[in-house]
Amino acid sequence: MASSHSSSPVPQGSSSDVFFKKEVDPTKHIRPVQSLPDVCPKEPTVTDQHRWTVYHSKVNLPAALNDPRLAKRESDFFTKTWGLDFVDTEVIPSFYLPQISKEHFTVYQQEISQREKIHERCKNICPPKDTFDRTLLHTHDKSRTDLEQVPKIFMKPDFALDDSLTFNSVLPWSHFNTAGGKGNRDAASSKLLQEKLSHYLDIVEVNIAHQISLRSEAFFHAMTSQHELQDYLKKTSQAVKMLRDKIAQIDKVMCEGSLHILRLALTRNNCVKVYNKLKLMATVHQTQPTVQVLLSTSEFVGALDLIATTQEVLQQELQGIHSFRHLGSQLCELEKLIDKMMIAEFSTYSHSDLNRPLEDDCQILEEERLVSLVFGLLKQRKLNFLEIYSEEMIITAKNIIKQCVINKVSQIEEIDTDIVMKLADQMRMLNFPQWFDLLKDIFSKFTIFLQRVKATLNIIHSVVLSVLDKNRRTRELEEISQQKNVTKDNSLDTEVAYLIHEGMFISDAFNESELTPIAIDTTSQRNASPNSEPCSSDSVSEPECTTDSSSSKEQTSSSATPGGVDIMVNEDMKLTDLELEKLANNIQELLYSASDICHDRAVKFLMSRAKDGFLEKLNSTEFITLSRLMETFILDTEQICGRKSMSLLGALQSQANKFVNRFHEERKTKLSLLLDNERWKQADVPAEFQDLVDSISGGKIALPEKKLGATEERKPAEVLIVEGQQYAVVGTVLLLIRIILEYCQCVDNIPSVTTDMLTRLSDLLKYFNSRSCQLVLGAGALQVVGLKTITTKNLALSSRCLQLIVHYIPVIRAHFEARLQPKQYSMLRHFDHITKDYHDHIAEISAKLVAIMDSLFDKLLSKYEVKAPVPSACFRNICKQMAKMHEAIFDLLPEEQTQMLFLRINASYKLHLKKQLSHLNVINDGGPQNGLVTADVAFYTGNLQALKGLKDLDLNMSEIWEQKR
Repeated sequence: MASSHSSSPVPQGSSSDVFFKKEVDPTKHIRPVQSLPDVCPKEPTVTDQHRWTVYHSKVNLPAALNDPRLAKRESDFFTKTWGLDFVDTEVIPSFYLPQISKEHFTVYQQEISQREKIHERCKNICPPKDTFDRTLLHTHDKSRTDLEQVPKIFMKPDFALDDSLTFNSVLPWSHFNTAGGKGNRDAASSKLLQEKLSHYLDIVEVNIAHQISLRSEAFFHAMTSQHELQDYLKKTSQAVKMLRDKIAQIDKVMCEGSLHILRLALTRNNCVKVYNKLKLMATVHQTQPTVQVLLSTSEFVGALDLIATTQEVLQQELQGIHSFRHLGSQLCELEKLIDKMMIAEFSTYSHSDLNRPLEDDCQILEEERLVSLVFGLLKQRKLNFLEIYSEEMIITAKNIIKQCVINKVSQIEEIDTDIVMKLADQMRMLNFPQWFDLLKDIFSKFTIFLQRVKATLNIIHSVVLSVLDKNRRTRELEEISQQKNVTKDNSLDTEVAYLIHEGMFISDAFNESELTPIAIDTTSQRNASPNSEPCSSDSVSEPECTTDSSSSKEQTSSSATPGGVDIMVNEDMKLTDLELEKLANNIQELLYSASDICHDRAVKFLMSRAKDGFLEKLNSTEFITLSRLMETFILDTEQICGRKSMSLLGALQSQANKFVNRFHEERKTKLSLLLDNERWKQADVPAEFQDLVDSISGGKIALPEKKLGATEERKPAEVLIVEGQQYAVVGTVLLLIRIILEYCQCVDNIPSVTTDMLTRLSDLLKYFNSRSCQLVLGAGALQVVGLKTITTKNLALSSRCLQLIVHYIPVIRAHFEARLQPKQYSMLRHFDHITKDYHDHIAEISAKLVAIMDSLFDKLLSKYEVKAPVPSACFRNICKQMAKMHEAIFDLLPEEQTQMLFLRINASYKLHLKKQLSHLNVINDGGPQNGLVTADVAFYTGNLQALKGLKDLDLNMSEIWEQKR
């Protein structure tokens, strides 16, 4: 409470101002002092009460608390102490003061706890000395006793009346309740409380005065030393004045001229800087006209570099220049305009490059212009220019086909363009040779077109790769520099450790190591340019001389395009390696797309011609010619673009499948007609068929060239000679051989249909086997051709024809195997199945021949009787039938097969004879019946061995007799 009513402040000066600052008027720096109330008898008059005097320091605390100017003493504590205008209002907590809690002192308590423990321990060990006498001790005890009357709440360090609990304990509200009839008693209680508090105040003031009296000697000593201090200050002030005079003289004599020279030099440098800045501003001011000149010559890269350099200068060197405040935005708009101009220029270039005459030998049109455009587009990150080129390729491919069709149709007089208006209809009026020439022309134009596209894309690709290579080299250089810096830091740390170990001064060592390279660099610069001249007065100093060069930090690396044009790669290409690699891949994909576009347009051209079934009506020669042309074009485009396009190949495969189906159906129908009209008689073999067979003898299957003159002079042969063996065949088989060779030849001409041809040929061979079986073994020829009966000669001839086909199946298999992929070898099993079926059919024919004789033996020998004459009529008939059988098949079948067949027939004969002899109970006992049978058997054996080719046949007739039991 007393602290809020302390004495007026005394003016005090800063200690630093006493010695180093000039004397100033105190009234300018000291606040006006408010006077205390008039309570002292010796204080000045009313006119001087606002001027502070020594009497103001003698005002005691009760006088400060009791205001004598009030009319009366109020009974209320607040109005008495704080004035009549006091209003009890709620104090709003300040927003600017933080809420302080005990947690804020946690760190401090942790830090001071250890020291507090040490202090308490030391205090217990060493008690304080008793330096006061008993009088002072008695006085101290009395003061302490008086102070104990003051409640402890006033002595607390956190005493504050703004705390509601503290306020209520000091000033209970019960003493201020004036309601009802208790007013007099409450007033008395309030007065008693006021007197109690005043008593506490007096006790405190007495103790304060006592403490001041105990320290009076220190106050008097301070007053005495004040005079000595003033003497020291006076001497010091005189010394400072003398020193200032000397410094002023030294400044005038020694420093003022030199400083003036330095100021002039600094002024000159500033003027030079301003001059160079003005020159730079003049250069920047010419940016827009220069850009316009560059754009007029299509120098887009130069214009963009100039804009970038100017923007960098504006941001770094001319920042804040008011006259250029709009230049940056103007340059941005100009840069956007250049972007649009470059895209339009690239579109124009693409159109002119792709649509120029294809007869022109120049592969690349204006290579330098293309390189400049690509660099500009890459610099501006306009990476969609490939889409423009792709769209132009599609349009050009359409125009190439259209122009070729127009040129071809205009050369043919039979086509009236006035009647047939549509170009597609005019194209469909072309015959195959004309249409084939048109297709060949289109393919040749497409080849040239792809070569030009590849050359252009190679230039673009080389530009992209050069930029990518520059980025990688720059990154490698940065990594190397970083590694050098790390190595330098490591060596520096090692040197520091060494110096510490040796006890040297590290700062001195650093100064030596830094000064040495500086001296070396200075010496090398002087030696390198002994005749170099310093900057003239019109130029700037060395840091300013490099303003223009440093403003455009462009380092270039050079490379060359495939056409020989040098590529200067700027450093400000801000494309990442990922973007550049993706762009390079897109360029390669665009080349593939160009090939696909040409193939797609060719497919549409083919499909438009195939609408009326034109391609399906082509004969084998025409289709093979068309297929070879398309395959050649496919290979050429694959060689140019590096990838095989599948659209035209798929269309060719589709047409080839249709051709194979028609090819197979035609030949199967032809074979069916031949078989249905075949009378199964031996046919003569024309010389051309013999030549056909001879051409296969070397293992190669190929249709021989026709020789008309030689064919007319040579007569047909009776049999077909294949590798020394004679084959008696029917005419259908000869044509079947030729059909088989046509299948094989078609595989050579159209390799893509190998698998289909293999399947179709297998079907054809199976059809011949099954149909011939139906006609001969099944006797279908009786109804189809009208044969009276199926003779043994028909059967033998059919067997020999099948044997001829079986002979060529391994050759056919080898032919297809050489043209199949290893994963397709499983298809060759069809030939194994066909060979088995043919062998089964041949075996069935042999069994049929044996069955014919078996039924004859059963019929004749069932009537055999052992009696004279010898030979009997039965054996004569048997020998006659055997002779007919031999006569029918001997000229058709080889001798080995004839012998094997007659051995089987003889076995059947012996079986039936043995059965009949057993039925007749004729045994080999040497009797008369035995002699008759032996004579008949000898007649049969003699006649059978007399037949051609059966002389050495082992008949073993002893088996006809049953063994004796």
